[in-house]
Amino acid sequence: MASRRKRSILTGTAVLIALAILLSLGTWQVERLHWKEKLLADIADRRQARPASLDDIEGMAAKGEDIDYRHITVSGEYINSKERHFFATWHGQTGFYVYTPLQLVDGRYLFVNRGFVPYENKEPEMRMQGQLTDQQTVTGLARAKLEDKPSWVVPDNDVAKNIFYWKDLNVMASSAGLDKAQLVPFFVDADDTPNPKGLPIGGVTNVDLPNNHLQYAFTWYGLAAALVIIVLVARFRKWGRAQ
Repeated sequence: MASRRKRSILTGTAVLIALAILLSLGTWQVERLHWKEKLLADIADRRQARPASLDDIEGMAAKGEDIDYRHITVSGEYINSKERHFFATWHGQTGFYVYTPLQLVDGRYLFVNRGFVPYENKEPEMRMQGQLTDQQTVTGLARAKLEDKPSWVVPDNDVAKNIFYWKDLNVMASSAGLDKAQLVPFFVDADDTPNPKGLPIGGVTNVDLPNNHLQYAFTWYGLAAALVIIVLVARFRKWGRAQ
């Protein structure tokens, strides 16, 4: 009798712990849902706002504000000989995003993601008409730099072949022979303004962030409800046999 009572207490405790975990996971997903919805709304507002100047964006960054996806306009001259290539796919086609340093009036450099080129057009001589010279004005979206590789599954950058798998701004600069002290500490993704002969293809920023938190919340809450139902059914059957 004592052992049966002990088993019943242990089972009840385990059920309560499992239920608490499932409910907390569901609540966490609801909180994540509200956070993601606010983030997506903020991004939409930033993209639709009037383009800010470089000084404005740098001021925001200095105050710790999130600069990602903020609309920006900058001017300078592309240093085409120092472009870096980021492995990417665009509309199912394999190729590269072309990151070219834009030299600003004050002498600093800002890496601009000019857009996508197919794999066979990686080398600049395969798209010479798109190698813009002289003063250029670029409108696009500011993108924060990454401090570390985003995941262990992401390959290491192949600096020798000028192929980057993650945007290591400092290495991109040093491999291009640029002084990091003269580097603007974020990127700009150029908009879809057409380039000569169509390359690079601008406007490649991915803002389609996944938002499956509501589905996950239903899953966890559903499992919690199923657990309660299973326990109740088991209890009713036990009471039925006892009578």
